[in-house]
Amino acid sequence: MLKRKRFGWPLPAALALAAVGFVSPLPGHAESGVTLTHVHGLAYSADGTRLYIPSHYGLAVYNEGHWTKAPGPQHDYMGFSATRDRFYSSGHPAPGTGLKNPFGLIRSDDGGKTWQHLGLEGESDFHVLATGYETNVIYVYNPHPNSRMREPGIYYTLDDGFAWRRAQAKGLGGDVIALAVHPSDPKTVAAATDQGIFLSRDAAATFEPLLRNRQGLAVYFDLDGKRLWAATFHGQPALTQIDLEARQKTPVTLPPLTRDAVAYIAQNPKHRDEYAIATFERNVYLTRDGGKTWTRIADRGRTL
Repeated sequence: MLKRKRFGWPLPAALALAAVGFVSPLPGHAESGVTLTHVHGLAYSADGTRLYIPSHYGLAVYNEGHWTKAPGPQHDYMGFSATRDRFYSSGHPAPGTGLKNPFGLIRSDDGGKTWQHLGLEGESDFHVLATGYETNVIYVYNPHPNSRMREPGIYYTLDDGFAWRRAQAKGLGGDVIALAVHPSDPKTVAAATDQGIFLSRDAAATFEPLLRNRQGLAVYFDLDGKRLWAATFHGQPALTQIDLEARQKTPVTLPPLTRDAVAYIAQNPKHRDEYAIATFERNVYLTRDGGKTWTRIADRGRTL
């Protein structure tokens, strides 16, 4: 069952809604006044110039210190994930479009301006969706049966949803919160659950624990495939880099997060020392030195 929960304090309504909200411009302000009412994901453009935050009403874009709304339909994007050439998402259509709700799986090849339906429209809304940056493999956690997935669980497709395969996910403990796929190996996938962080090397058939006895929140593979970033909560928020070969775990210094935690992580494909994180309370930070120092670019949804 999909949940983002149990961070060690009563879950405030704002935190619970942070995963299912929207982006909208401040009334009476120019697009530079875009406010992040909620956050549904985080991804850089392939050229590294734009940071995208998908939402309930379209995409917010951060570019060279300025915030705008991206051109394209103002859909409610959920499970948003980017590869080198494409965006993939699920979610719900904007009001008045006449499109089937929910989307199932959709794809954009032009930065979100237009979207192609890949199946399961009117059936499934995948809140947990991850893609391989170079391979375009797609993994989802499906909470309910549909016409192509007979039971809940982790599924993956190598052909844009034409055929889905169910993963056995042996050894994976707890409720699935987030997934991440290795950029070049379609069989390597990480999972965050309410019991920790887990890794699979066999297309999610089996998992081994990397971090246990803590709330897993987010996972992200470096684009060179050598490290996994893992966001967790155990009394306080934490971000850890895990070397996939040596299994060395290195804590990353986080900016001050009060009653908050990391929900999404992304790396700039052109400037590999630059990362972005977004939190449940709609704070967004950038680092240009691999996580040593952070600059806030959104403060509880107010873009800076």
